[in-house]
Amino acid sequence: MDAFTPQPRPCWVAGRPEQGEQALEVFHPFDGTEVASVAVPGRDQVERAVAAAAAVAKQFRRTPAHVRAEALLQVSRTLAERAEEIAETITAENGKPLKWAEIEVSRAVTTFRFAAEEARRFTGGLQRLDTEAGGVGRMAIVRHVPRGPVLAVAPFNFPLNLVAHKVAPALAVGAPVIVKPASATPLSALLLGEILAETDLPEGAFSILPVRGKDMDALVRDERLPVISFTGSTKVGWSLMEAAPRKHVVMELGSNAAALICPDWTDLDHAAQRIATFGNYQAGQSCIAVQRVIVDRSKVDEFVPKLVEAVGALKTGDPHDPEVEVGPLIDEDNARRVEEWVHMAADAGARVLIGGKRTGTTVEPTVVADVPFSAKLWTEEIFGPVLVVSVADGVEDAFAQANDTKYGLQAGVFTRDVQVAFEAAAELEVGGVIIGDVPSYRADQMPYGGVKGSGTGREGVRSAMEDFTEERVTVLTGIQL
Repeated sequence: MDAFTPQPRPCWVAGRPEQGEQALEVFHPFDGTEVASVAVPGRDQVERAVAAAAAVAKQFRRTPAHVRAEALLQVSRTLAERAEEIAETITAENGKPLKWAEIEVSRAVTTFRFAAEEARRFTGGLQRLDTEAGGVGRMAIVRHVPRGPVLAVAPFNFPLNLVAHKVAPALAVGAPVIVKPASATPLSALLLGEILAETDLPEGAFSILPVRGKDMDALVRDERLPVISFTGSTKVGWSLMEAAPRKHVVMELGSNAAALICPDWTDLDHAAQRIATFGNYQAGQSCIAVQRVIVDRSKVDEFVPKLVEAVGALKTGDPHDPEVEVGPLIDEDNARRVEEWVHMAADAGARVLIGGKRTGTTVEPTVVADVPFSAKLWTEEIFGPVLVVSVADGVEDAFAQANDTKYGLQAGVFTRDVQVAFEAAAELEVGGVIIGDVPSYRADQMPYGGVKGSGTGREGVRSAMEDFTEERVTVLTGIQL
C-alpha cells in the first residue's frame, strides 16, 4: 500500500504538500516495524502556515455557507470511498484492532457530514429590545463570528476522528485551522490533508504540521492563533493554558471513567460484556474507557465472575487480524507503566483476578479487585486494559466512590430505576452520564467534555462550533414591529 512506502509523506502548508527539513519515522506499535516516514516542517514552513491562516481568516469567514458545507460533504464522501485504506492506516500507525479502526473511519465520515449540515443552519437570531421602554423601535441581530484561526492539537488514540472533531467544526464556521497531530500517529491527519486539498477551500484554510512536541511552543504562543483546541493528557493541557492565558482554550483531557452496577440491575451478563469490551476496546487507551467498576454489594458475587469470564474471552494479538479485539499499547514505555501500576496495587494488597502480564507492547486484559483508594489504579488514568472493581453499599456510596477522583468526563450507570437515573445526573460530577450502558458511549453530534481535571469546553460538532465563535450584536434603530 502506498501509505506504507519509505518515501517521506509530505506535510500540508497552507493547503499545499511540502517536504520538510527533517523526517519523522512512524512505527507499528505491535511489532515495531517502520510503516512510513513523514515530513517534519521547519520554522519557515510553520511561519508560512500561520501567516496564511491569519491572512485568509477574514475572507474565509465571509465564504458562503453553502461553499463550506459542500467542501465538508465532499470530505465525508471521500473518507467513505477510501474507508478501507484509511482504516488500515489507522491500525498501522496506532495499533488499534482493525475492527475498531473501521468504526473510527465511519465516525469521521459522520462527523464531517454533521459539520456540513450544521454549516448550513448555524446562525444567530433576532432579539426584540422593546421589552423595556428605552428599546422601543430597536432590534438586535445576534451573529456567531469566528474568533480566528484555530490551533488543533490532536492525540494518538483516535488519530482520524479526533482530528475531524477539530477540523470539521472550524471549517464549518469559516475558521482556518492548523493541525498538530500526535508524533506517533500523523498518517491519518496527513491523509485527511490530502482529501481537504481536493476541495475548493481557499488557500490557507488548513495546514497539517507534524512538528515534534518540543517544537510546539511557538504555535501555542502565537497570537495569530487565538483559539486552541486540545485533546490529550491533563498535564499537557493545563500547561497549554498557562502558556497561553489570554487565548480561548478548549480542552478534552483525561479521566478514569466509572461504571456503576446498581441494586436493581438484573441483566448482569450484558453489563459484564459491555464493561469488558469497553474497558479494553482501544487497549484501554480512550478517555472514556471503563476503568473503575463500582458494584453494589448485592450483585458482587454474581457479577464479578461474569466480568472476569467476559474479559478472559477477549482475543488479543496482531491488530490487523479482524478477529482481534485488544491490540497493543502505543509503545513499550506505556505498556511497562501499566504493568508497573498493576504490580504496585498488588503489592498494596489488591487481587489480580485475571491478566496483568505484559509481552512487549501488549498487556493482557486485566481485572483487579480490592485496590486501595490511594493506589494509582484508582486515582489516576491508567490508559491501558485494566478494570478496577470496588464494592458499594447502596447507590449513595456508589455515587461517592465515582466522585472520588480529580477527573469528571463521563460515567455509566446500569439502572432501570428512573429515580436513580435522575439522581445520578444530579449527583455525579461528570460532563455526561450514560444510563443503562458504559461511560464509553459517545455520539459525535452530542456535547462531549468534562469537569474538574477532565477539561473545559465541549466537543461535538455544534458545541465546538459555538466554542470556536463569539456572539456579535448589531442593533437596528427605527424598527417598527
